[in-house]
Amino acid sequence: MAVSEADMASTMSSVPPQRSGEPLRKHPLSFVVAGIAGLQNALFPMVAAYFSMREKSWALLAALGIGTIVALVSAGLAYLGWRRFTYQIGETDIRVDSGILSRTARSVPFERIQDVSLEQTLLPRLLGLVQVKFETGAGGDEEIALRYLSEDQGETLRELVRARKDGAEAEAADTRESGDVPARHEDAPDVLFTMDQKRLLTFGLFEFSLAVFAVLAGLFQYVETFASIQLFDIKFWEENVADTGNAVSAWGPAVQFIAAGAGLVTLFIIGSVTGLVRTVLRDWGFVLERTAKGFRRRRGLLTKTDVVMPIHRVQAINTSTGFIRRRFGWHALKFVSLAQDSGGSSHDVAPFAKLSEIEPIARTAGFAIRPQAGARWYRGSRNYRIDSALIDLAVMLIIAGGVAAGLFFSAFASPFYAAIIVAAGIVLSLREVFLWRYDFNALDAAYVFARQGWLAPHLDVASRVKLQSVEIARGPIARRRGYATLHLGLAGGTLALEGLPVERARELRRAILDSISGTDFSELTG
Repeated sequence: MAVSEADMASTMSSVPPQRSGEPLRKHPLSFVVAGIAGLQNALFPMVAAYFSMREKSWALLAALGIGTIVALVSAGLAYLGWRRFTYQIGETDIRVDSGILSRTARSVPFERIQDVSLEQTLLPRLLGLVQVKFETGAGGDEEIALRYLSEDQGETLRELVRARKDGAEAEAADTRESGDVPARHEDAPDVLFTMDQKRLLTFGLFEFSLAVFAVLAGLFQYVETFASIQLFDIKFWEENVADTGNAVSAWGPAVQFIAAGAGLVTLFIIGSVTGLVRTVLRDWGFVLERTAKGFRRRRGLLTKTDVVMPIHRVQAINTSTGFIRRRFGWHALKFVSLAQDSGGSSHDVAPFAKLSEIEPIARTAGFAIRPQAGARWYRGSRNYRIDSALIDLAVMLIIAGGVAAGLFFSAFASPFYAAIIVAAGIVLSLREVFLWRYDFNALDAAYVFARQGWLAPHLDVASRVKLQSVEIARGPIARRRGYATLHLGLAGGTLALEGLPVERARELRRAILDSISGTDFSELTG
């Protein structure tokens, strides 16, 4: 996308007080946020100190003193970290210098930056600060994040980096001061998808989650500090499970049935409430827009994110649904992009929508959700599903044998529990064989389609001209049984078509290689 010199000058006009190219510091309040966040480091030492000295009359004062010292140290380190952190926007790259004692200098060329996103957690949001994240596609420590800038600085920096990445000339703007030129005007964006509060609450009811139990499990590691309980001692659990089992067996069948039902209802309520809360916090104010820069997505209640995805960087799309939500016509749409969403996943662009709402979004990104007329759907290999079923059954038989012999938990050493595991293995095996009926792939002139699943079907669509590699993989069983896995290489990830008949896999590879050989990737990613 070409950017004029006048546009660049307008963008540069709202850069922080220092001129472009000079070392810049994060917002002064950023070290305050870091210091407050560091207070959590003082919580556990305070609690541990108090419980270890609780018989002393001065235990509370000692705990407060330790907490104060830890908090002051955290605040001091946060201030030094802020003083020693600078970033510099050059003509071709962004440079970050950090470290209190050991200095680290990192430089990332603009051409490697796939996306620039803005994120606000609760405290920075209250202070008017924003985290600027530069996505390079490498993930982990390779990404750069500036915590924190003011909201205006963050937005201006995002526009500046994108303009520099697009190859604009900015020498004339280097000497301009902030506020001299009015901000560039852009056409009003087109709203492609949004979720009001009613839809958000409906969405939350479908998002059953037991994450609260994962949080409780994480807290268990601290229990041994305050109580004489060995949570990771197998004997402790065997004794308690055995005692509980004896008590439950004395209740009688009717009471056992009622207790089991009450437990399931309680579990359902907890999971539903947890899913609702997580959904509201994550997707509050969800809006997807089509702007001059691409797709812009904003969402979040406590943590607000603002992500822009250029259209040409959308490599593939994914639609999915669930067992219950499918009956009501609800689906989800994700973009597979060069940059990734929080948690390393694909970008949610329509997490709870009807197909009639998803189709225009996919079309705007240059994709279709169904093959062109005349394209044929092919099933995967039946042998692949049969082999998967036999492997699942074999694994469950091994586990059942171990349970029956008491190799795992002696409290469960019973043929009854082993029979339950065998039955589960049979169900899993039958499921694998049954899913063959819903394992499809298709190829038309522009896209590759992969559709799987019965209760919760999902569809992957990749553009043939954006695929960068294609590989056929076959293990020893696959070679003997006549099937293969086709790996399709995308700049934003991979797409695997598992269990294809060998001839079908080779046919797809030939067609896709023809598309790749005729593709100029510099035009797709420029």
